Amino acid sequence: MIPLAFYEIGKDSSIKKINGNDKIRRHLGELGFVVGTPVKIISVLYGNLIIQVKNSRIALNRDTANKILVKEL
Repeated sequence: MIPLAFYEIGKDSSIKKINGNDKIRRHLGELGFVVGTPVKIISVLYGNLIIQVKNSRIALNRDTANKILVKEL
């Protein structure tokens, strides 16, 4: 498992674990970042990531993306 922020752009992955306090995990869950969900980095710009999760594209900063651990599908 590696942090989402360090994963390859355009490569499919799956969320395996979400680190951080309850507030952060709850917020990410509301955005669709749930264990087992497929995700893909669409682009990176100035340290911010555009991530496809479910049928949405979400922007996250690098610190938040580091809390999401993923593994290749």
